[in-house]
Amino acid sequence: MRKKTNISTSIFKLGALNVFICINCFVLLNYFGNFKIDLAYLLLSSFACFITGFLILYYFYYVSVMRNINALTEKIRKRFLNNEIPQKLDQLEEQDGMTLLEERVDFLVESREKEVIHFENLDSYRKEYLGNVSHELKTPVFNIQGYVDTLLNGGLEDETINMDYLKRAEKSIDRLINIIDDLETITQLESGGLDLDLDSFDIASLCKDIYASLELTAAKKNIRLELARKYDKPVLVKADKFRIRQVLVNLITNSIKYGRDNGTTLIALNYLNDDVVIEISDNGDGIDEKHLPRIFERFYRIDKGRSREQGGTGLGLAIVKHIIEAHGKSIKAESQQGKGTKFTFSLQAA
Repeated sequence: MRKKTNISTSIFKLGALNVFICINCFVLLNYFGNFKIDLAYLLLSSFACFITGFLILYYFYYVSVMRNINALTEKIRKRFLNNEIPQKLDQLEEQDGMTLLEERVDFLVESREKEVIHFENLDSYRKEYLGNVSHELKTPVFNIQGYVDTLLNGGLEDETINMDYLKRAEKSIDRLINIIDDLETITQLESGGLDLDLDSFDIASLCKDIYASLELTAAKKNIRLELARKYDKPVLVKADKFRIRQVLVNLITNSIKYGRDNGTTLIALNYLNDDVVIEISDNGDGIDEKHLPRIFERFYRIDKGRSREQGGTGLGLAIVKHIIEAHGKSIKAESQQGKGTKFTFSLQAA
C-alpha cells in the first residue's frame, strides 16, 4: 500500500531542518573560528526566516497549486466516480490533495481497464446473440417455406402428405410466434415497460396447480413431480401471479426436458426473514460449471443440437431472470454434472 505524504508537513520539516543547520553553523563558527555572533539574535533571525519561508511556500502551494489539484480531483469524481463513497469530513488524519488525486487517477485507470475487458466480452456476446437470433428465426421460416413449396408443387392434391405438411407448417408458425412474443417480453422487462400486477397469493397452491398441468408431460419421461412437504397451510407471497407462473412453468418444464428417465423434480418453499425462498431441483445430468455464468443469456444453449430438438425458444431462462429482477430479487443456479441442478430465488412474503 502506498504511503500517504502530506506536503504541508514536508514544508514544515524543511523549515525545521533549515533552523537546525543554522544553529549547527553557529556552534561550529564559535568553536573553530573567531566569529562572535549573539546566539539570541541568531535564533530570532532563524526563526523569523523559517516562519516567513514557511508561510510563503505554504501560501504558494495551497493557493497556486492545490486549488488547481483540488478542482481537478473534484472534476474527476463528478465525471467518473460519482458513486464513490464520500470521504468523512472529520478524519483524524489529513489526506493530502496530491495523494487523493493520485488514488483517484489509479482507480479511474483500473476501472477503465475493467470496462475495456467487459465491452470486449459484450461485443463477442452481441455477435453470438445476433447469430443465434438469426438462426432461431430462420429455422421455422425455412421449414414453412419448404412445406408450402411442396404443397404448391402438387403436394396439396396428395392426401397422404397435405394435412401432415400443413400441421408441420402450423408448428413452425407457432414456434416463430413464440420467439417473437418472448423477445417482446424481454424487451418490455428490460425497458421497464411491463407493469407488474402485484398481489398476495398462495405460491404452494400455485406449484400444485402447475404440477397437475405438467403431470402428463412428466409421465412420458417417468419423472416424478414432488413437493418437499405437503404445505397444508398457505405460503403467501406478494408478487405478480401470472409472471411467477411463467417462471415456475419454465423452470419445471426445463427440469422435465433435460432430466433423466425415472428422475425427480422437487420444489421446496421456506421462509427466510421477510422472504419466501423457492428451490426447484432435479437429479438430472446437471450443467457443466463453465456454462453456469451464461445460462440466463438470451438464446444461450449448452447443447445446441439437443436443445433445439427438445423445442423451446432459447429465451426461457432469460425471461425468468428478468421477471425475478423486476420483483427486486435475484435468481441463482447451482449444478454438478451427474448430480442434477437447483434453481433458487426469493419473493417477498405477504
